[in-house]
Parts: sequence; C-alpha cells; structure tokens
Amino acid sequence: MPRPSTSTGLEDGPRALTVTEVTDRIKNALEGSFRGIWLEGEISRLTRAPSGHIYLTLKDSRAQIQAVVWRSTAARLKFDLESGQEVLACGDVTVYPPRGSYQLTISKLEPKGVGALQLAFRQLVERLSKEGLFDEARKKALPYMPEHIGVITSPTGAALRDILNVIDRRFPRVHVVIYPVVVQGEKAAGEIAAAIDTFNLRGDMEVLIVGRGGGSPEDLWAFNEEVVARAIYRSEIPIISAVGHEIDYMVSDMVADRRALTPTEAAEIVLPREADLKASLDVHVQRLRSAILGRASVAKERLRQMRARHGFRIPAEKIRQNQQAVDERGAGLGRSIAVILGRWKDRIGSTAARLETLSPLRVLGRGYSITLRQEDGAPLRDANEVAPGDSIETRLARGRLKSRVTETTPQEP
Repeated sequence: MPRPSTSTGLEDGPRALTVTEVTDRIKNALEGSFRGIWLEGEISRLTRAPSGHIYLTLKDSRAQIQAVVWRSTAARLKFDLESGQEVLACGDVTVYPPRGSYQLTISKLEPKGVGALQLAFRQLVERLSKEGLFDEARKKALPYMPEHIGVITSPTGAALRDILNVIDRRFPRVHVVIYPVVVQGEKAAGEIAAAIDTFNLRGDMEVLIVGRGGGSPEDLWAFNEEVVARAIYRSEIPIISAVGHEIDYMVSDMVADRRALTPTEAAEIVLPREADLKASLDVHVQRLRSAILGRASVAKERLRQMRARHGFRIPAEKIRQNQQAVDERGAGLGRSIAVILGRWKDRIGSTAARLETLSPLRVLGRGYSITLRQEDGAPLRDANEVAPGDSIETRLARGRLKSRVTETTPQEP
C-alpha cells in the first residue's frame, strides 16, 4: 500500500503561522481597537481569588464576555459586587494567550441605575443592621456634665472652630483634647478609627465628638466606611457623631450613641450652658427652701396640737402612774424569786443529807480506818498487796498514822 503524502501543498506558497503568531496578531488587533469601552451587563460566575483579583462574566440575553478586576482596582470599589447585579463596566479588551481567549480588563465599575456610593451605603447599612450595630439598647448615655471631652476632626476645619467656640461660651473650664485627623480621602477612615481606639486606650475622656463640616457625598464618605462604624461600636466611651449638615445622614450617625445635626449642635448637646445651670440651681434652691419651710410649718402645728393634749398638760401624772406600775411588778417579781429560792434551798438540803449518809468520813467516825500504800496512795484490800518493809499510811477519823510492814499474814482463800 502506498504511504500517504505529508506535503502541505504550501512549499511554493506563504509560510504556515504558528498558534502563537496568530494569537499575537489577534491580540494586537483587539487590544488596539477596544480600549476604554463601556459595557452594560449582568454579573455572573463571580469569583474572588486569594490574590485579591476578581474574576467574573458579563452577560446579556444573547452573549457573554469574561472579565477581570485587578486587586488595585477592586480595592477602590465603593460597593460590593454580587452575582445578578446590573453594572456598567469600563475597560480594555485583552487577549489571554494561554487559553486563546479574550476578556475585558475592567478599570471602572458602577452599578446600573444607582450610584456606586448609594449602593455601597445601602449594602453596608443592611449588613451592619443585621449584626446589631444600630440597636438602641446597646447605646450608652451621655454624661450630664463631662469635665474631659475628646474631639476627633480636622485641625484646620471650620467644624473644630465651631465646637471650641460653643464650648467656650457654655462652660469654658472644661478640658478639651483634640485628635487631628484627615476627614476625607483614602486615609481618612483609617485615621478616624485609630483616633477612636487611641482615646479608649487613654481612658481619660468621658465623651467623644467625631465629625466634620459639610461637603459632597464623596467628601463625607469616610464616615460611611465600615472601619469607622466598627471603631465607634467597640468604643467604651460614649460618642457623638456630627457630620456635615442636617440633610447628611452617615453610617457613623447610626452607630454612634448620639447624632448631632451639625458640629455646633454636638457641642451644645455635650455641655449645658453655665448660665442655665445657675438658673436651674436657683430654682432648685428656691424649691428646697419652700419644702423646708412647709415641713417646718407642719411640724410646728403638730407640736402645738400635742401640747394641747391632756398628757402634755400633766406629764407628772403619767410618770407617777408608770412608777406605780413598776413598783407593783417589782413586788410580784420579789415574791416569785423568794418562792423559787425556797424550793432550791429545800432541794439542796435534801441532797446534802444523802451525801452525808454516804460519806466515807462518817464510816471512819464509827472506828473504822483506811490503809493506803504510801508508794502510790492505793487503798489496801489484801495483805498480798504489800511486802515486809513497805511503808503504809493509815487514815483515821481524826489524823493519820505512818508505819512499816514487818510481817504479812494472807487470808486463805
């Protein structure tokens, strides 16, 4: 059988391209033609790699394209990506040669139909609310008259001047400690959270004011960051959040123990006016004086009524009656004691007579004696208990005799 021909038929024609060469040509053509394009689509197959990169697919009803968000871009996103989200993505179409596939390298990403900041705010509020960071039951009461106040804000902003001016007018002798931070930009949230933690480590502040003056949503965004919300939540010191103007409502306002509409209002909330305190004190003094005079008047009237009673007109009679009652009870007690003592005397006499009858001395008085071994004082009952030469002692009814045994005569059994 003849061998099949291995000729390509291109010996005299153009050279065959390698896969790499074709891929490179496609890469140059695509990447040169699709730069900075905007795509609208739905996110699916969302994957977050350990490296921080995000891989996803953008699709519509008829087609789909792979996409990647590099870690540096992902770190700047203001909202969380979720499968099913409708988004607007801006980026470059690139080719990934190892797979021979094209993809969209995303540089900007916005939610469709709602701003990125608004969506990020909504997502964070929903997540923190489920964790209980906004619960009213966990919020701490503000001290009525703090002596040490911490302020976390920009050292050059109008908010700080407003706070200090109000405090100086209301109660100038209060000790205020300022922790300067940047209040907008990428570093702001981290600095604000660190300042809250630092004041808690110091332990000498009674209340904190955290805030800044007005600005755009982007300017105020640091107070919507999760790191600030969690720092406020874990603070042992009560916190007043004072950000922007009345219409501005931040995540920090929801977590804080008290929200102030403006930095100026925060200073008004944290301290009463000294003049108001004095006026309130005067009112309380007047009420106390009136209460004391009223009670004194009531007591005086009661004393007058008591003096008018019979017992107060002739107190000696009451005393005599009590003395007579004491005498009568004393006489009765004396009689009872005499009866008891007589009974005990008779009982003691009877017991003594019985003891006298049983007394050994009474036996000795009838001519009997007791002989003791002098060595140990033991009474002798048997002649075998001593030997010739032992010393003995004989006790009589009156007196004692000491002698030595010269002979013993034991009794036969």
